[in-house]
Amino acid sequence: MINVKKAETAEDLAQCYELRYQILRKPWQQPRGSETDGKEHECITALALDENENPIGTGRLQMNAGDEAQIRYMAVADVQQGKGVGGEVLLFLEGKAKNLGAKNMALNARENAIPFYLKNGYAITADAEMLWGIIPHKRMEKKL
Repeated sequence: MINVKKAETAEDLAQCYELRYQILRKPWQQPRGSETDGKEHECITALALDENENPIGTGRLQMNAGDEAQIRYMAVADVQQGKGVGGEVLLFLEGKAKNLGAKNMALNARENAIPFYLKNGYAITADAEMLWGIIPHKRMEKKL
């Protein structure tokens, strides 16, 4: 069973940061601290827990200009990938975005994550950043 909740406590956020670091930063030798951008206080961070309350996934919702929301820092523990964790986090964040009045969801996806987002209704709309000069991304969007 997967439980997705809003990360509200310092412990919740620390668990999210650790997942982000392990999945999104450490494999590319990026320093600790690069797993956050200091905007947590203005965003909604999701934390997915397994039946034993172990952190297994995270993602962050950021409101952009107008009625656009953006998903950032999606990470699922390696042993949990392909088991629906990412989909649950995505649904949670999309629901929060709708509640805040967002009409469009955007994100920048690494190439290996594109099939996941396509399966969840997102479409590639443009090339996006090349993270650290080595990881290509595509901008993807979905109407909410």
